[in-house]
Amino acid sequence: MNEKPKIAILRWEEGRVPMGLLQLENLPGNSTNPASYPFEVRMIHVEGACTETVITNPSQKLLQGMIEIARRLVEEEGIQAITTSCGFNAVFQTELSKAVPVPVFTSALLQIPFIKNLIGDRPIGVLTANGKALTRKHFTACGVDKDTALHVMGLEGAPQWNKIFTNPDEMFEAELVEQEILEEVKQGVKNCPNMGAILLECTDLPPFRRKIQEATGLPVFDFSSMMSMVAAALGEVSLVEISTFMGS
Repeated sequence: MNEKPKIAILRWEEGRVPMGLLQLENLPGNSTNPASYPFEVRMIHVEGACTETVITNPSQKLLQGMIEIARRLVEEEGIQAITTSCGFNAVFQTELSKAVPVPVFTSALLQIPFIKNLIGDRPIGVLTANGKALTRKHFTACGVDKDTALHVMGLEGAPQWNKIFTNPDEMFEAELVEQEILEEVKQGVKNCPNMGAILLECTDLPPFRRKIQEATGLPVFDFSSMMSMVAAALGEVSLVEISTFMGS
């Protein structure tokens, strides 16, 4: 492991993360669990970053704060790439990448053009924390063409998962959350039988990737696959280490 991290993760403000997501942070593969990585990462809480300012009402003030933090991390700590702890930061991808002199990868949605080239015209299933909040702006900022066939599957209708938005101070019933996730993707594949791959928007979903693969028989891309690619490009991991990293 390198002593000095090359990748920084901009995460939500401490104390403003819903209880359910705090539970999920303990799972191997979660983006904000340091044990998820076979290398050091620099995690930093961003003041003002929360469900409202990132997901339901993206804030330009928050964006400016993220830009300032990212620049400081590069200039003062030598950080070589910046990512975030929520896929909905995709809406900030264009501005952040232009403002910071190192690679910025805000969201797993950035992988959609790559996946499209792999599977041709077959639809890509996108499993997201909130389908109603995921807009054309998020996809456009990640270079997704309007003609890309997408089948969005939102978890906002799942009672346990939706506590993130309706009852953020309540804990999840963990087994029920897993059931909700698997039921949503299985129903999505049933509704879109020619689906060619699945992309997990939410950075809290990678711990469930293997079970989603088993339940659907489809290739599944997520935050971890994106992180491993960037980490390899920066020389942080070998192919063997990536295999271990993606085994969660």
